[in-house]
Amino acid sequence: MKLLLLLVQQTDIEKKMQEAPDSAYEIGVVIGSYLPFVVLAGIAYAIYRYNKKKRGSE
Repeated sequence: MKLLLLLVQQTDIEKKMQEAPDSAYEIGVVIGSYLPFVVLAGIAYAIYRYNKKKRGSE
């Protein structure tokens, strides 16, 4: 199911890139597509680090 969603999302991004009026729009599409993953990775790392410190202090 996740693979199907990824494939559908990828074609949408490629379509947006082809129909982009200028390069600034393309950059916005790329940033908008990767930003949620970067934010989630940052949150996961922060939780990991918090738990590691909490465990180490015991």
